[in-house]
Amino acid sequence: MSNKIKTAWFCTSCGNESPKWMGQCPACGEWNTMVEEPKAPKASKSVSSRSKAILSISAQTEAQPLSSITVSAENRKLIGMTEVDRILGGGLVEGSLVLIGGEPGIGKSTLSLQIPLSNASFKTLYVSGEESPKQVKLRAGRLGGDDGNCLILSETLLENILAQAMEISPDLLIVDSIQTIYSENVESSAGSVSQVRECANLLLRYAKEYNVPVILIGHITKEGAIAGPKVLEHIVDVVLQFEGDTKGSYRILRSIKNRFGSTDELAVFEMTGTGLKEVSNPSEMLIPMHKGDLSGIAISAMMDGTRPFLIEIQALVSSAAYGTPQRSATGFDVRKMNMLLAVLEKRAGFKLGIKDVFLNVAGGVRITDPSCDLAVIVAILSSNFDLSVPLDTCFAGEVGLSGEIRPVGQIERRIAEAEKLGFKKIYVSSFNKESSFSKKNIEVVAVPDVPTLCRKLFK
Repeated sequence: MSNKIKTAWFCTSCGNESPKWMGQCPACGEWNTMVEEPKAPKASKSVSSRSKAILSISAQTEAQPLSSITVSAENRKLIGMTEVDRILGGGLVEGSLVLIGGEPGIGKSTLSLQIPLSNASFKTLYVSGEESPKQVKLRAGRLGGDDGNCLILSETLLENILAQAMEISPDLLIVDSIQTIYSENVESSAGSVSQVRECANLLLRYAKEYNVPVILIGHITKEGAIAGPKVLEHIVDVVLQFEGDTKGSYRILRSIKNRFGSTDELAVFEMTGTGLKEVSNPSEMLIPMHKGDLSGIAISAMMDGTRPFLIEIQALVSSAAYGTPQRSATGFDVRKMNMLLAVLEKRAGFKLGIKDVFLNVAGGVRITDPSCDLAVIVAILSSNFDLSVPLDTCFAGEVGLSGEIRPVGQIERRIAEAEKLGFKKIYVSSFNKESSFSKKNIEVVAVPDVPTLCRKLFK
């Protein structure tokens, strides 16, 4: 009698299991996401005695009143990298599971190794499923660290990793990467939907059971999503996206999900020969690096989370060479750009429907703050008229469909950031409270709508 391995179909988006292939997942509604993998046997037969010993949940656990639970500052552990601690909400929470995702070559492994090297008091177990200990040692030497408190384990079997963690009792566990780890409880290859889900669940149980923060490194698919089932992002407590242009030197660590802090934060790093260097003032790298007589350039005073910084918006408007106008935007929503172009044509009378419009955000940054609308419009008009905007002028305002310039939040911090960087003038909405910018050494120009802005700026 042949021992035929039973298979099932799993959705790569949500991890839903189905006995047969379906074009559309019945659970999440995504199309063409079903993949066939070996079906895991029942846990009672497959879980080894070692796994049971490691991850047995104590029978003494009892429900307790919310008022009796105490939380102190000691429940967070400072890593030692200021920007990473800030984006996490003040350090790593004990027992938390953090997922860091990014494209190949972006610097995920460098960041994950710099974390234990930046704090010698941390007893860290660094698990490398892709590199040998000698390769990790070479990278640590390049980063300028040789911490004896950082223990390197080159292993891919999860049960061996958990056994080492139980023996060592580390303050932090780092797994690079989750797609290379497999469990003996699941009869499928590493990186499959079943393996990623099972390994993430076991690591989550370990983190919660022993109050040890765990950092997972995850790969990115060609569509830009974290590889593996979407359920992986639901399991973890924090999801950090590491992004940027691999050909450039700047990297951005963005918080997508954070159960213990804000999801509107980002951290900026510069990739150097000795590793990632924290950029405490990103405005200095994003403001113009050219002469002031160029058209199509405007500076936006934007916010990302609680941090204000200034960013350069570049636009190029030219006659459509092939009949059909082209619309292209890098770092900005192209649909939002088309809406702003329609506002300029309908409310301000500028005929841009027969022209090519290209938009770019300097520094490889993606922006979602609506306060950048004003700078986008100014950059487009500047290129269209071939008139330059003074480099000591910046903008902060949201543009509505009727052409009005709407107020944006935290205008005081935006103005203060512009003033600190030496800007002499800032255009804001006239609907902002005057008390918020009445005592500044920078000239604040309040404008109610787009036509008024054009008359004041392009005289």
